[in-house]
Amino acid sequence: MVVYVFGNADVKNDAGAIKVAKKLPGFNFRFIKPNEDIDFESKTPIILDVVEGINKITVFNNIDDIAVLKSSTVHDFDLGFQLKYLKKLGKIEGVTIVGIPASAKDRNHLRIKLILRKLVAQDMQGS
Repeated sequence: MVVYVFGNADVKNDAGAIKVAKKLPGFNFRFIKPNEDIDFESKTPIILDVVEGINKITVFNNIDDIAVLKSSTVHDFDLGFQLKYLKKLGKIEGVTIVGIPASAKDRNHLRIKLILRKLVAQDMQGS
């Protein structure tokens, strides 16, 4: 199972997911560059990304809850738009986003690792 990591290493507030993923061995991470076209291998991909407006690590499961808001990079706008568009086209059925707060307050690597392990195990079992 691939875990897709979004962010921009050159933008401090958008690099958190990249930094976290590089410290978590044992996962099949695919780092998505800003403005890269997304080609998910699964109909229900798992994404690790920085999320504005949250104070703790949060798991999101509903594409329709993604708000297209003013953000620090064009990439952030593109992700929400692309996910909704891919769902509309039938390319994905849903998504699980492990959201890391944009502020460095909660980058608990162990908690993120446990969440990802659980999600990958569930995917392998087909649930």
